[in-house]
Amino acid sequence: MTPFLDLIRNPLKVRLFLLANLPSAYFSGLRVAEAGDTQCAVTVPYRWFTRNPFRSTYFACLSMAAEMSTGILAMAHCYKRNPPVSMLVVHTEAAYFKKATGLTRFVCTDGPAIQAAIEQAITTGEATTIKARSAGTARNGDAIAEFFITWSFKVKAKSN
Repeated sequence: MTPFLDLIRNPLKVRLFLLANLPSAYFSGLRVAEAGDTQCAVTVPYRWFTRNPFRSTYFACLSMAAEMSTGILAMAHCYKRNPPVSMLVVHTEAAYFKKATGLTRFVCTDGPAIQAAIEQAITTGEATTIKARSAGTARNGDAIAEFFITWSFKVKAKSN
């Protein structure tokens, strides 16, 4: 477990982190439900700030929660690495199955594959990518959406 995951697991610290770094996620009510080395879960509520005119959660809010579930795993494995590793979303794909009219939970279980991609970037010195999957479900288990977030990892250039 990394110190970054300790921060993410503390409700007050994660809210301050979101407010400072991802204010749209903070105001949308995203919450980290679970965070570990291998798996991360993020929830997004259906409420006034996240809704669309069709009485469901706006796709951008769903996308934000899905991306965060993969990004927390990436940040946890990049945190304070030596050499430092940069990370960037380079592609997204999504499929929607059902209207999100309540709390939606996005889970990514690709922590080991993300860690391997980061290790490969460090070992080879070349940028590597990984396509991480995040599945969104309603409280009753119904599939809401599936996202694939492609991350790129690259060793940061040394500054003089």
